[in-house]
Amino acid sequence: MGEPAALVERRDHIVLITLNRPEVRNAVNADLTRAVGEALDEADADASVRAVVLTGAGDKAFCAGADLKEVARGEFSTEGIKPHWGFAGCVTHPIAKPVIAAVNGFALGGGTEIALWADLVVAAETAAFGLPEVKRGIIAGAGGAFRLAAQLPAKAAMEILLTGEPVSAADALRLGLINRVVPPDQVVPAALALAETICANAPLSVQASKRIARGISDGSIPSERAGWERTAAEGAAIMRSADAKEGPRAFAEKRAPVWEGR
Repeated sequence: MGEPAALVERRDHIVLITLNRPEVRNAVNADLTRAVGEALDEADADASVRAVVLTGAGDKAFCAGADLKEVARGEFSTEGIKPHWGFAGCVTHPIAKPVIAAVNGFALGGGTEIALWADLVVAAETAAFGLPEVKRGIIAGAGGAFRLAAQLPAKAAMEILLTGEPVSAADALRLGLINRVVPPDQVVPAALALAETICANAPLSVQASKRIARGISDGSIPSERAGWERTAAEGAAIMRSADAKEGPRAFAEKRAPVWEGR
């Protein structure tokens, strides 16, 4: 048995979840999805947990998004994954406990979508964000397209979404995508300190405040339903295209894609 795909630690009232696939820049596969989804379910059900911090192993990446090599090989299975978890076990999983993403390196594609899902983000000075799916012939299907547009000024969101180019931590802070930028070795300590500040407050008040602010009702966010429906419809059409097959294949083969527009 190898290392678990995600590590879960308890720090007093805080649960620290670490995406633990550093050899592939913490890219998301089924094992990681199950590990994170289960950890979030347990944290949400435990009354003694008041906050969650989510980070990535290693010093290179928070999360590189989906494991496209597994996708290209047809190995990305959804077996055993609960419907309410979503990508990486979290993007359709709005728990009542506050979640802080401690972004310790680049967070591209699904990595940025995890950051968009989180309530707060502390990032390393070396971190980068972006949705490069258009460079791979696919779309930001884990909430990125509509959440980015909801959380950033419209023109800034459209540039990030349509160019697929990365955004530095400094620019992400300026745009309001993240809360704080710190030296790389201070990312997790700073996120834990922010979590401790939250944990000092009345937990039921904090959780109610999050539910109100995020529009959470019965474990879902009804206002996002239309965004998910549009994402599913567009994503289904895109995934039937030749370009959607070419993008991951070109990535796996380390070459430029040849788009056909069909």
